[in-house]
Amino acid sequence: MDVKEAIDKRRAYRSLDPIKITPEIIDSMAESAKLSPSCFNNQPWRFIFVTDTDALENMHSALSKGNEWAKTASMIIVVISKKENDCVIGSREYYLFDTGMATAFIILRATELGLVAHPIAGYSPKKTREILGIPEEMNVIALVIVGKHSSKMNPLMSESQKIVEKERPERLKINEFVYLNKYRG
Repeated sequence: MDVKEAIDKRRAYRSLDPIKITPEIIDSMAESAKLSPSCFNNQPWRFIFVTDTDALENMHSALSKGNEWAKTASMIIVVISKKENDCVIGSREYYLFDTGMATAFIILRATELGLVAHPIAGYSPKKTREILGIPEEMNVIALVIVGKHSSKMNPLMSESQKIVEKERPERLKINEFVYLNKYRG
């Protein structure tokens, strides 16, 4: 699978079947993140790969109501960083951008491996910190829910989630987000 195919194939599915997460899968995803670009090669990202059954169950209490479907995940990747880990140039803090790129590399690698890697914002950073012992100075940026796509609809999904599970949501047209030579709002 080439990069374009992985980009085209990547979907944020919510219906997941369990899969055995091996050390090789984690290493492969981590190797992909390691190669992601960052300001002065600072590599500000940190990832916690949560695979232990008890730890996953504890993480369920950090999920928001709309993300109950994530309880079927085989792994949750917790994405963390702090601004001091990367370039700060004037008021520009690069750690979020750089960590986002590394997370995208993980998501594309997961897609290539035949997995779903669905990033979510619906969780409690405070509970996540408590459960995993993450220090306060670290910013809990996102959770990535990982599993194998299931052909069976996840009963924990809302009706609107079931609709987008069946068909990729509509995307913006290119001329709605790309400008040539000058911004036009």
